[in-house]
Amino acid sequence: MSAGDAAVFRIGLGTDLHRLVEGRRLVLGGVTLPCSLGAESHSDGDALIHAVIDALLGAACLGDIGELFPNNDFRWKDADSRELLRQTAAKLNSAGWDIVNIDAVVSCEEPKILPYRDTIRASLAGVLNLSVDHVFVKGKTGEGMGDVGEGRAVSVIAVCLIRAR
Repeated sequence: MSAGDAAVFRIGLGTDLHRLVEGRRLVLGGVTLPCSLGAESHSDGDALIHAVIDALLGAACLGDIGELFPNNDFRWKDADSRELLRQTAAKLNSAGWDIVNIDAVVSCEEPKILPYRDTIRASLAGVLNLSVDHVFVKGKTGEGMGDVGEGRAVSVIAVCLIRAR
């Protein structure tokens, strides 16, 4: 872009859904939450970070989480999703993109997200090297309906805004 060009912005959307099972930790945004069930997954099952990764990659047209970190690759077995997010942010940076903001909705019955929201926001902001006021997370329930509402799954929708350098 030349100095006279208008700024280029892109919006990305990412989603993730994980079944909740016994014997696993529930990790959201890099924060382990108190819960008797955790996400069934090849990696640590952090549905929030996985949705953010897909939002960022999609906005920059750089692929998706399954291409970069396939679940049939042993390197990513039980991987810390914060590291996957760091690698994603570096990929965007190398391609000339800056992350402007992240917004996400986490849907689960337990635990409630509000008591952990500030910790989750700080965790995501730290990984992405963003000010915490550029990251927001909201919690919703499934109102007793479907897999989320019956406590059998966690679902996340994330959006991002990126800007070309």
